[in-house]
Amino acid sequence: MTTETVGDEPVTERTLPPWWVVLLVGLAVAAVAFSIGRFSTFGIAGSTPAEGSADAGFARDMQMHHAQAVDMAMAIYAETDDDELRALSYDIATGQSSQRGEMLDWLVRWGLPQYSDSPMAWMAASGSGHAHGGAAGEPQTDEQIREAMGMASEEELTELRAATGTSADCQFLSLMIRHHEGAIPMAEAVLELGSDERVKTVAETMKKGQTFEIQAMTSMQQRLGCS
Repeated sequence: MTTETVGDEPVTERTLPPWWVVLLVGLAVAAVAFSIGRFSTFGIAGSTPAEGSADAGFARDMQMHHAQAVDMAMAIYAETDDDELRALSYDIATGQSSQRGEMLDWLVRWGLPQYSDSPMAWMAASGSGHAHGGAAGEPQTDEQIREAMGMASEEELTELRAATGTSADCQFLSLMIRHHEGAIPMAEAVLELGSDERVKTVAETMKKGQTFEIQAMTSMQQRLGCS
């Protein structure tokens, strides 16, 4: 609050405290970003992906993939004493949570179910090198699907949650590097096979971001002396 004099009369002018200014600016920026995201999703007439499309398959499978990454990131965020790893795990958890929400929204707007009975089948025509079926063309088991995606097993997740100190840090880094290495071919596949421009934009961002994070995590492994 400030006071100025106009003629002989003091006039009181109210001003917002600095933290309110920051909050209002932040809300405005968030609203603009939300609007841009919504319009970019709607902006391509006649491009709604159909059931069985690479776009739909990517949205479903990557939601599942991201869910485990968020789980692992929050586990190490609560455990680690390493500031660099704590910051990275926070970025992974918040970033991938946001992407999951957007992919869920795509499927809602396309009028498609959130789940499929044939995970990874959409990648069959890509040059990603991922396996898409069991022996003699049999459907993949859940374990095979997780392995193809670079995801951690239940046993590995249990070990991570039980670990402490540098051991926990190193286990997380190993699992998350493999996890990211499984996501990148999925992003490359939808860039090759997909038709929706918003999906391709997110996939390209994901590919670049996770490639950078692999490099950062590899550097952390060296710094921490992980075997």
